[in-house]
Amino acid sequence: MRLRNKPWADDFLQENEAIVVQEPFAHKNSWQNLFLQHQPLHLEIGTGKGQFIAGMGNQHPEINFVGIERVKSVIVGAVKKVLEAETENVRLVNENARDLRDMFGENEVDHLYLNFSDPWPKTKHEKRRLTYHTFLEQYQSILKPDGEITLKTDNQKLFEYSLVSFSHFGMQIEEVQLDLHEYSDPLNVPTEYEEKFSGKGQPIYRCRVSFKG
Repeated sequence: MRLRNKPWADDFLQENEAIVVQEPFAHKNSWQNLFLQHQPLHLEIGTGKGQFIAGMGNQHPEINFVGIERVKSVIVGAVKKVLEAETENVRLVNENARDLRDMFGENEVDHLYLNFSDPWPKTKHEKRRLTYHTFLEQYQSILKPDGEITLKTDNQKLFEYSLVSFSHFGMQIEEVQLDLHEYSDPLNVPTEYEEKFSGKGQPIYRCRVSFKG
């Protein structure tokens, strides 16, 4: 789907600099200073229109959240969601973070979320999948020793690939759900994609893993 250009997006993001971090690479090792309180830091890669991170911010005021979304015309929707939620523990980043180690220091993040990432189904694009081992190396560096990753997707092949990738990297699988909505987790905060796919009857896969293994 072609995304419609929003010529007002730049001004909108700058006007909301209390939420949108303008120079994210300058805050490596000091992200806590952008929040009212120092508390666990959770990171979402690919925030989209922000339903998940705004909902998590409301549900967990005891946690600080950072959401990264590279598409400008998409992240403006996330800003609006955060503003509507009136939560003060969410910050957003409009960047293509090719290497998270440029933006976050070692052991700076407590938990990382990969929600409905692009599956890159062609074998030649394997290196672009966010659970490829080069990305896992990044996550291991920025996560605390007891930090965890939560993955949600509707794509069975990506889910299976990710479980194998986690295992080969020596990670420990803490939880696996093959049909999240059948499980009915009352604390689950759905993304926009999640509602769309589950509404069509597609199972939502979720796993939680750690580097403890």
